[in-house]
Amino acid sequence: MKFKAVLHLNLHHEWFAAIVAKTKRIEYRRRTPYWKTRLENRKYDVIQFRNGYATDAPEMQVEFLGVRRIKKDGQNVYAIRLGKILKIRRWEKSSASAS
Repeated sequence: MKFKAVLHLNLHHEWFAAIVAKTKRIEYRRRTPYWKTRLENRKYDVIQFRNGYATDAPEMQVEFLGVRRIKKDGQNVYAIRLGKILKIRRWEKSSASAS
């Protein structure tokens, strides 16, 4: 399945596993100039998550449902809303319990 606009994000194992387990439905990023250019006034079809930088790192594609500017724990952040998990690659179920 090919998507037009893909937001690429890297995650630590703990957060990747939580999204796979469907217990994490929002990804947060600090409101910095870098994230502003990547998130504000942009439309994405899907988010491509990677668990690390290795060539064979686990990956998943998740529906992009939009982004909001919020305050969380006293910090200004972007709340990226996650939809359905569309595809998971190179992730073993046993990996989720290894965190």
